[in-house]
Amino acid sequence: MTIEHILFDISDALRYPVLLLALVALVVVLAEVGTLLAELRRRRGRSVARLERAADVGREALAAGDGAGALRAVRSVGFNPAMDEALAAIVEQREKPDAANRVAKRLAEYDYRSVRRLERTRILVRMGPALGLMGTLIPLSPALAGLASGDVRRLTDDLRVAFSVTVAGLLVGAVAYAVSLVRNRLYDQDYSDVEYMSAALAAAPPSAATGGGATSGTPHVHAPREAVVP
Repeated sequence: MTIEHILFDISDALRYPVLLLALVALVVVLAEVGTLLAELRRRRGRSVARLERAADVGREALAAGDGAGALRAVRSVGFNPAMDEALAAIVEQREKPDAANRVAKRLAEYDYRSVRRLERTRILVRMGPALGLMGTLIPLSPALAGLASGDVRRLTDDLRVAFSVTVAGLLVGAVAYAVSLVRNRLYDQDYSDVEYMSAALAAAPPSAATGGGATSGTPHVHAPREAVVP
């Protein structure tokens, strides 16, 4: 068996896995579009004024020793579980030893989670066209063999498959690129909001009722929120 035959067998064995992966990638990217639309819908009421009001309420609650109220205030501007967790950590870690480093670590973890969420569509940006190209080239070999043997029907079927997979792969890449761009802007805005809230609450005066421990011993309060995808 020659090297050419080995490579041909490998290419032929990849035909159906590549077609299946291209179909899965198309389904995934369409699902990501739906998720993005839901994320945009949740952010319709977003504004700087709303963020500033939440920060003011949070500061007043901390000054009064109301840790649960501060949690509700800051989480009212969260748009997903990861953002909720980061906002809650700003309140919960505020009075603990080495609070600045603890909050900074929570913010970094939140940023990593946002990047990981973006990786789904960023991978599809490259994978879609790659699968489309593979799905185009793999059927060409049997198509040319059919042409050489005069089997026009086989040639037509293989070329239809090749061109269809090309279109699907390019569609996956284009849609995934658009979703990644929009999500990158949204998550940058979210991180900016969390940073602003962290800076605003850091300037909150200590609670006289708790002797400077406004959130010490405060349980983690989960304000009722709409379930979202992290």
